[in-house]
Amino acid sequence: METLQITRPDDWHIHLRDDDALRTTATHASHYLGRALIMPNLQPPVTTAEAALAYRQRILDNCPAASPFTPLMALYLTDQSSPDEIRQSADSDKIIAAKLYPAGATTHSQSGVKDIQRLYPLFAIMEEVGLVLSIHGEVTDPSVDIFDREKRFIDDHLRAIVDTFPQLRVVLEHITTATAVDFISSARRGVAATITAHHLLLNRNDLFRGGICPHNYCLPLLKREADRCALVNAACAANPRFFYGSDSAPHPRQGKESACGCAGIYTAHAGIELCAEIFSEAETLDRLEGFCSHFGADFYGLPHNTDSITLTASPWSVPDCYEYSHNDLIPFRAGQKVSWKIQEASV
Repeated sequence: METLQITRPDDWHIHLRDDDALRTTATHASHYLGRALIMPNLQPPVTTAEAALAYRQRILDNCPAASPFTPLMALYLTDQSSPDEIRQSADSDKIIAAKLYPAGATTHSQSGVKDIQRLYPLFAIMEEVGLVLSIHGEVTDPSVDIFDREKRFIDDHLRAIVDTFPQLRVVLEHITTATAVDFISSARRGVAATITAHHLLLNRNDLFRGGICPHNYCLPLLKREADRCALVNAACAANPRFFYGSDSAPHPRQGKESACGCAGIYTAHAGIELCAEIFSEAETLDRLEGFCSHFGADFYGLPHNTDSITLTASPWSVPDCYEYSHNDLIPFRAGQKVSWKIQEASV
């Protein structure tokens, strides 16, 4: 049986939701992660340092007492975000990023930014105080084809942000296209991207296999097979500009299977095991540790975790569902096999 030990990994983009949902999501995340950057798109959104720290405590209250898990927080940017909140957030070592959601781009983004250039004075302060700008990189102009929205955001907004603020650290989250891979690969120092397990495993055909598959619906949307291959190549290349951010996003079953559907794929139950599958198939298992455990910490200026996890090539079946705030949560690969399994953690 093949065995692999790696430094305990981190997840640099995860949704845990709030309240009763945390009993499931925080438990899953804290099982194998050292740290995670928690997304702030609650209802209402986490727009102040005070709200971020209160949310962090609710997450910790739902983690096992012995868990080494450390939630790190992000501030939700709006058109009304203030310089004082940026500075106050930067003063806390528990808040490490501010998240830019273009208004209407994804789940709970209605309060997001309508005019990105109006935030330039805040970006200048973030550049000064060292707070990372985390970006959902899609335009929301209805005239733009939904499969082209990432590319248009890069061309219309991201290039200008990166050039205007040369010392601002920027993460383009959950990239989905070969265009994004090329941009990040050639960008200036201090620009990076997260990649999800589901965008490494699926392409847009998987939205329609055997009919419409609502549990494969996410935003940004899955793209072409050529884009998926570009993401796999980037993740497996040991390039420190690319690191793991699951974008694990839970929704109750009835929300996913409703007439409208909810965007989001839940992978927090098996994120690192899924990554091990990808790297194993690409014959680059020796590079999994960099992608999942080292590169993100290095980018955020944090030490590597000091303990480890052990994975074995041991297939296991994902449950059909998990309890989720008195509803069912359908996880990625529900009722199917994952070929790697976390066996233990060692301190």
